[in-house]
Amino acid sequence: MRTSFESVLKSKNLAHLDRASRAGLTVPVRRVSFILREHFSMMAFTGAVDALVTANLMSSTPVFEVQVVGGENNLVLSDLGIAIATDCSLAELDERQQDIIVVCGGFRVRLETDPLLRTKLRHADVAGAVLGGLWNGCYFLADAGVLDGHECAFHPDGRAMMSELFPKVTVTSHSHVLDRKRISCAGANSSLGMMLEVVKHSAGQELVDAVEEVLGCDKMREIVDVSVVSIDFDPTLPRTLKLALELMHSNIEDPIEINEIARYARISRRHLERLFRRHVKATPPRYYLELRLTHARQLLQHTNKSLIEIAVASGFATLPHFHRCFREKFDISPGQFRTRTHFKV
Repeated sequence: MRTSFESVLKSKNLAHLDRASRAGLTVPVRRVSFILREHFSMMAFTGAVDALVTANLMSSTPVFEVQVVGGENNLVLSDLGIAIATDCSLAELDERQQDIIVVCGGFRVRLETDPLLRTKLRHADVAGAVLGGLWNGCYFLADAGVLDGHECAFHPDGRAMMSELFPKVTVTSHSHVLDRKRISCAGANSSLGMMLEVVKHSAGQELVDAVEEVLGCDKMREIVDVSVVSIDFDPTLPRTLKLALELMHSNIEDPIEINEIARYARISRRHLERLFRRHVKATPPRYYLELRLTHARQLLQHTNKSLIEIAVASGFATLPHFHRCFREKFDISPGQFRTRTHFKV
């Protein structure tokens, strides 16, 4: 039997899999600096940062090194009236050593020339950095002349102004845009999506899927505890496959036979297997096992139930069988996993 996870449930468990199975996700650390303007959008900023911080948590090694840049007193006031501490002032920023620099705007951010910021952005551009703006942050990139010939996303209230002042910049109606070495989003809700694209370009789709499992779980009215975003949010998923998945989710403690699941879905077992391989990336038995082990992992993390209770609740008849299957997938015993986790209550 192959070790580790092979189905779409891998994204839900990625942070807990052994280091060797995640070795392919190891990439050079990218230095990201967020330059906060006074009255910046807190929601846009936290959405962007959350994507990067969560990516680090899901990866075997950090992918991003995040730095917050602001005023001289090491505090910048957000649009919510909450002051955010910064790591350094704009004057102290070593812009030539940054891989990505993002200017954080907001509804009340004053759009005016800042000679120091203009210089920093030009130096970073020459050094090859990716430059970006949140909400209306791209104004400062355009003012520095580093956005000419690029597309940018901008808050609707300022698009006419941008087109008038900077005719060489293409202002789009898209919520977020990645155009070569320029990234931008139009508001608070699109900053996460923009940064997920950055994560994808930096470390691949697998890591993005894992981040979305953490941050995108509540996009639908009902939240399924052991399913995955790619399945829950897929409107093209065949109804027969949805029925089979629902049956598995409802019968974790008392697993049922795959032939019975196929009969319930009113398709042949062979057709069911084809659907699973195409949409779930694993055979029905394999997915069912990984589903039960995901359930067990959650119970180990968040409850004080005994190992035998967790084994039974996850559909394993004996503790040795549960122990063996868990170790094969997570490269650690259930007891060791519980000792290592920080979520034990």
